[in-house]
Amino acid sequence: MAAQRNKATAGQQESILRQLPAVDRVLENGQILDWARERGFDRRFLRLAANHFLDDLRSGIRSGRVDANHLEERLAHLAEGVATSAESLLQLNLCAVINATGVVVHTNLGRSPWSAAAADRVAALSRRYLNLEFDIEAGKRGGRDAPVERLFHQILPDAGVAVVNNNAAAVLLVLNTLADGKEVVVSRGQLVEIGGSFRIPEVMGKSGSILREVGTTNRTHRSDYEAAINPNTGLLLAVHPSNYRVVGFTEGVSLEELVEIGRAHGVPVAEDMGSGNLLDLSPFGIPHEPSVGDRLASGVDLVTFSGDKLLGGPQVGFVAGKPEFVQRTRTNPLFRALRLDKATFLAIEATLAAYVAGQLDEIPTVAMLKAPRDVLQRRAEALAKRLCAEVPEGRVKIDVVEVDSRVGGGAAPETDLPSYAVSLESEEGPNRLATALRLSDPPVIARILEDRLVMDLRTVQRDEEDDLVAVVASVLTAD
Repeated sequence: MAAQRNKATAGQQESILRQLPAVDRVLENGQILDWARERGFDRRFLRLAANHFLDDLRSGIRSGRVDANHLEERLAHLAEGVATSAESLLQLNLCAVINATGVVVHTNLGRSPWSAAAADRVAALSRRYLNLEFDIEAGKRGGRDAPVERLFHQILPDAGVAVVNNNAAAVLLVLNTLADGKEVVVSRGQLVEIGGSFRIPEVMGKSGSILREVGTTNRTHRSDYEAAINPNTGLLLAVHPSNYRVVGFTEGVSLEELVEIGRAHGVPVAEDMGSGNLLDLSPFGIPHEPSVGDRLASGVDLVTFSGDKLLGGPQVGFVAGKPEFVQRTRTNPLFRALRLDKATFLAIEATLAAYVAGQLDEIPTVAMLKAPRDVLQRRAEALAKRLCAEVPEGRVKIDVVEVDSRVGGGAAPETDLPSYAVSLESEEGPNRLATALRLSDPPVIARILEDRLVMDLRTVQRDEEDDLVAVVASVLTAD
């Protein structure tokens, strides 16, 4: 009997499926054709939207969600259904979110937000032709990197610089340029994996270089490097440990020592700085992140670092150091494959200009890192007061609490940045609140701390506060 019932159900579904119109019949609908002309959609996309609509109905019929009556209703509003399918196909995924986590360089949230100057420059000029590779004064072809070089030299006058599309690309380029087919000596304690399964040994393999590990996970000595150098050694490489730390019974070789070893044996030395920063961050309470200038002062031949982390710009990778070594990376055929697009050049140029002018507060990442505690406290108190006025008393407990922000992006993993947050406590618990805020418009990404939802003001930009209040109030007052 059960089999007969299932067979009858399947038969009913087949009968309903036969009521679906062919896609060509759908495309003859006058309302749909008028709508497509108004929107400027061509017939190819119109057919795609119609098929998407029909496929959704087929899936609903087979799953039992759509019966004969429901199908009749959907087909009576055919134009609206196809229009909805078209909007679904064109829906864009990326959207602005409010980062209330307190992690300044948040890898999952796009790392550093751009400065207004960088964003405005891209918006104004990306729709126009540019002198991207044209020297206006000379009236002939010019170099893409020239504007970045000019600004970078005003920050670090003696350094050469080249830019590629991210720091992983910069590391790959340096390895391939200096050590293709040769050994690269690295301490075992620095063979790290960072976000997105980026592993130093695997990058070396792709570069054509040969990994030569020295030392142990926790202790590497100068003598380990010296014993490893041979006629096929192409490079000594130091790697920033990012979020990874070995503590306790440890020993390492400083970059200055590594430079001495390299000079003594005629082997170039490079450092992958990872995040990289152009400022002394110690006044902001971040004492253990040396700047690019500090590392170059050691005599290292090349350093690589990111543009979208502590520097606060778009995603780029810098290769900086002795001009003759930088020039060698430029003449590598890989350099063209890894180069930047015009929009990124516009953004990094504007970002570096802010450094040259000393307008550091214009760079959101830098402004967040250096935000004073008393300012954050006042902002948190003002936000909490606004929320208390919006939310019925007793619905949720709203407080201002002290929290610790994080730098993020693999930088200063052991450094806490004292901050203030607005905390929300309700009988529903923090997880339901976190989900509701995340699914709002705009999404608010907060964190849970000791059974409370906390929104750290360090990473909430001032022009986002009205949206934050509106979203939180809407969630807290919803039935």
